[in-house]
Amino acid sequence: MSYQVIARKYRPQRFEDVVGQEHVTLTLANAIRAGRIAHGYLFCGPRGTGKTTLARIFAKALNCTDGPKAEFDETDPRVKEITDGRSLDVLEIDGASNNGVEQVRDLRDTARFAPATGRFKVYIIDEVHMLSTAAFNALLKTLEEPPAHVKFIFATTDPEKVLPTILSRCQRFDLRRIPSALIVKHLAWIAQQEGVIADEAALHAIARGADGGMRDAESTLDQLISFCGNRIVETDVLSMFGLAARAQLLDLAGAILSGDNRGVLEQLDLLAKSGKDLGRLLSDLLNHFRNLLLFLVGRGDTTLIEVSEAELSALREQSSKVDTDALTRIMQVLSGAEGRIREVASKRIFLEVTLLKSVQARTEMSLDVVLKQLRLLRDQSGPSPAVEVPLSVAGASRPLVVPLLPIASSPVSAPTVPAGAAPEEILAYPSPVVVPEALSIRPKVDLKDLVGIWTALLAELPVSERFLRTTLEQCSATSLVKGVLTLSHPSDVYIDTPRNLVGLKAALAAVTGESIGVRFIQTEAVSEPLPLIATPAVREAKKPASVEPRLPESRPKIVVPIVLSMDEFQDDPLVKQALEIFKGRIIEVRGPSEGQGGH
Repeated sequence: MSYQVIARKYRPQRFEDVVGQEHVTLTLANAIRAGRIAHGYLFCGPRGTGKTTLARIFAKALNCTDGPKAEFDETDPRVKEITDGRSLDVLEIDGASNNGVEQVRDLRDTARFAPATGRFKVYIIDEVHMLSTAAFNALLKTLEEPPAHVKFIFATTDPEKVLPTILSRCQRFDLRRIPSALIVKHLAWIAQQEGVIADEAALHAIARGADGGMRDAESTLDQLISFCGNRIVETDVLSMFGLAARAQLLDLAGAILSGDNRGVLEQLDLLAKSGKDLGRLLSDLLNHFRNLLLFLVGRGDTTLIEVSEAELSALREQSSKVDTDALTRIMQVLSGAEGRIREVASKRIFLEVTLLKSVQARTEMSLDVVLKQLRLLRDQSGPSPAVEVPLSVAGASRPLVVPLLPIASSPVSAPTVPAGAAPEEILAYPSPVVVPEALSIRPKVDLKDLVGIWTALLAELPVSERFLRTTLEQCSATSLVKGVLTLSHPSDVYIDTPRNLVGLKAALAAVTGESIGVRFIQTEAVSEPLPLIATPAVREAKKPASVEPRLPESRPKIVVPIVLSMDEFQDDPLVKQALEIFKGRIIEVRGPSEGQGGH
């Protein structure tokens, strides 16, 4: 008798022999016992999980003597014919090579004839997704209403390529990857039957390399028996697959979690010099961190992970060194690299950089968390010291109290209202006043003071909201009615976003001490926004011609002209930055009374 490979020699012959697919075998057996046998079945799943094997076992159960029977006799002549591939009533068709319309027409014509010896004529089409669209369409009518003696069983590794019209006419069974523990147990039984001594670590390595496919595991065991003889150890398996030993993988993961950059590079150098597959190493490392994450989330529950006792001990040890957030960041780095490692020229360099990024990701902190902590520190620091900026109003001096933030301040200009200014001109329209960035308006203002709210709002915005502040400077506060602040903005200014809305509400709450809503309206031309900080080179005074702004009558108005010299203008940091960006130079400086702005 000729030699048979292990995958064929130990192929399951009954439903109870199939490993890891109980959800399919139990359903088929119950359907046979209840007499609820459909005319079309589709088995789909990864390679080596038992699709064709289940199709043959099902065909045996249907055509055995006195069948259909779920528990049939393997010595039955009809069963042996199907096992040996000699049955005229069970036809196995390769969908890859018989994928045309002509082959399907021949199948449809032969399906009309009665079976030779069995009760049913069974068509097993392997890799059915390889059929052409025309071949699928030619099969539709026969598949939907076949003769009573015809059963179709399809097998495929890619069900997404099967037409929906075919899927809707079949009972679909999804075969899953076989757990490593079941593969190890089955391989140990085969090794015992073959008289081979295999270490448990070696069997676990075979199962890890098979990636849930029993046929792949059996083929590897067959090859190892030829290579090693009657004794198989883990190192033989690792050298064949190019895998890293479990202990080496755990050491590498431990170095990442400990932040040991040198240890990480040394471990990787050792694995690379040993000829390990670096792409597979990355996948195994990602899978280990996945197990560690599930172990942490499940608080020690191992239901969702498949690990040996040695790996479980390592998970318990490493779980004390890291939290779920750090693990998530590490896995994001590794998963992003897994899809790119096949494209890079030097896998080793790419993996070195990836592992070092993983070490950094362990202690990284998101920007939102940093800003939240900074706000918390600011709130806990207590009230800020205040400075008084003297303002001369119509000959009378009145101090303006401004809280001082903990930032290096610049000199404060104290503009003075002209002695002849009338009382009604006080606070007529806010002209640019030089206020250092280190200063901020008081956090609580009167809800009736729209100008004060607007100015304090801009002052309350943190440095991180510089873009929002710049956008708001192009808007204007229209009204504050029933706890809702209305802001008007030009149609080309995009400010109505969830992020901006959250920042505005937070700043308004800090300014007014109450929850204020925000409403946006678009206008073609809006009034000049109320500025917080006006540098000498950026702002220009703008007096309203005939329309007075809506302000409380009880609040006085002040018009503050600003006179700038060439030196003051050139020393302004914003002007310097603008000149550097646009490669420009200053020709002339004009104040508000001299023209429309500086040049």
